[in-house]
Amino acid sequence: MIRQLALAALLLASATAVAAPRIEPVPGLDAVDLAATASLVAAASERLPAAWAQALDRPIALEWRDDLPEGVHGRAKHWRILLRRELLEDWKQGGDAGAGATESPALAALLHELAHLYDRAAAGGLSRDPRLLDLAGWQKSALRPGRRARNDFRDRSPDSYELASPREHVAVNLEHYLLDPGYACRRPALAAYFDARFGVTRRAPADCAPGLAFVQDPAAGAEPLRLVDPARVYAVDYLLAGDGEGMASRWGHSMLRLVVCAPGREPGPDCRLDLQHHLVLSFRAFVDDLQISSWRGLTGGYPSRLFALPLDQVVDEYTRVELRELHAIPLALSRGEIEAVALRAAQLHWSYDGRYLFVGNNCAVETWKLLHDALPRLAALPLRTVFPNGLARRLQRSGVVDGAAVPADPAEQVRLGFRFEAASTHYEAMYAVARDELDLQARDARDWIALAPARRRPALEQAGLKAAAALLVLESAALRREEALARDELKRRWLGRIAAADAGVAEDVGRFLEVGDAFSRPAAWLQGVDGYGLPQREERERLEATAVASAEGHRAEARELEAKIRALLPAARREALDGAEANVARLGERLRELAGADS
Repeated sequence: MIRQLALAALLLASATAVAAPRIEPVPGLDAVDLAATASLVAAASERLPAAWAQALDRPIALEWRDDLPEGVHGRAKHWRILLRRELLEDWKQGGDAGAGATESPALAALLHELAHLYDRAAAGGLSRDPRLLDLAGWQKSALRPGRRARNDFRDRSPDSYELASPREHVAVNLEHYLLDPGYACRRPALAAYFDARFGVTRRAPADCAPGLAFVQDPAAGAEPLRLVDPARVYAVDYLLAGDGEGMASRWGHSMLRLVVCAPGREPGPDCRLDLQHHLVLSFRAFVDDLQISSWRGLTGGYPSRLFALPLDQVVDEYTRVELRELHAIPLALSRGEIEAVALRAAQLHWSYDGRYLFVGNNCAVETWKLLHDALPRLAALPLRTVFPNGLARRLQRSGVVDGAAVPADPAEQVRLGFRFEAASTHYEAMYAVARDELDLQARDARDWIALAPARRRPALEQAGLKAAAALLVLESAALRREEALARDELKRRWLGRIAAADAGVAEDVGRFLEVGDAFSRPAAWLQGVDGYGLPQREERERLEATAVASAEGHRAEARELEAKIRALLPAARREALDGAEANVARLGERLRELAGADS
């Protein structure tokens, strides 16, 4: 009698909905196991979208096994599912009771194998869909046809098994799509994709954490945790830095700028004036040994990560330190496309840990892949290139650039933030003022700055008020140059290994770099914390308690470390750095003296 009831329950579970798949246990179970199997099948069937269930149009044999390999919960072979028997025992112990069912390994395993069967069905094929592959992280290659074999979206994964292959990625994510109420908060792009494929409309949970979270390195003064509301991003610009002198920058540098409106401002063209709120998305090689090696850059020896940077930091870095212009090229995107780019950027920020290559996976390639994977419309265009300036031209030729947004007047371009001039032009004007008053012999500002500080010092003592003010600008630039040269000197020294006498400083540097690595790899702050994908409320609270709390300490460590490592510099370099600092200080005194004399 019990056996008949169990069979009836199983048949009822398969017949309660027209779309329910026919899952039949292999004969040999006793009445208790048969009843438990029936309840498990019913729990799985009621969660399947109709399109998925209808695609499973053949009977599916379900068998409990004791001989599956260690760590393997199930297998799907043709129209047969094998599950580890101990999962059934777990289910009988309470997995089928109320809310506990959503966390049951047995239910997850059955849905996982049903996902494999759906994927293999004629109506499935998700693991072969180019759009799914874009979203999942099997990215297009820049130099050859096809996709990269490795998935580098390894951080914040719900199960690292999803990285084994597109098939396993589909199965793992469909498990979570069906069982985790917060899946749409954590992986919204994939949730929307599955909704569209299954023809269902699911509302995102009401308790999704608002906005998109980005972690910023506070060493440059940025706020450690930045929240961006996609609805307040007015536009997306392709931000191109001019050619630099180094191997890694001789073709420019590719970035994207999110034009974020200031609080209280209605999204519109005036948001371009809110420069202090704009966010730059820049793929960079995180250099954990303080040195960019040409060989490692060619062989993928550096991690490539998406940095979220305040615009003013980027402008300062390129225009004043590297003396390179920045051009903001507005992209012609719809409202939905703008938000999709911001969402994809957040996913990359939290999940992507790629490998940087000067040629095959550089900043231009990474930026192209972000746009390609975020926007199907752009994925269909011939934008692929390994050159930052080449990507700008291809965006223009393909009609992706909103040319009407850029004013023709160069001065207006600067005012509205479409162009940021290299400070070299300003330096030349300052040098002309000082040269005319003091009869300086250097050919131009660059040659003047390159002189040893001691050779510039006599002019500082002779300068009048106007020339002293001009020279202060140039001496500040000279100090920045000396700091950059000192860093480069240390890079070469660290690359060759520090002598044993420097072991104490090496330990300090190691600790400092560990914190810097965490700020370049946001997922590091949430290690050991439950959760995956975009961090939600509890995880953000953890970020507040760790990343934000570590920010001031990181700034202090940077200052202390700077004082310690200066002793490692060769005497000539240390003397030049000290001399540049002394010149800046002396000019400040000189200006105060002159201003007092004129009053």
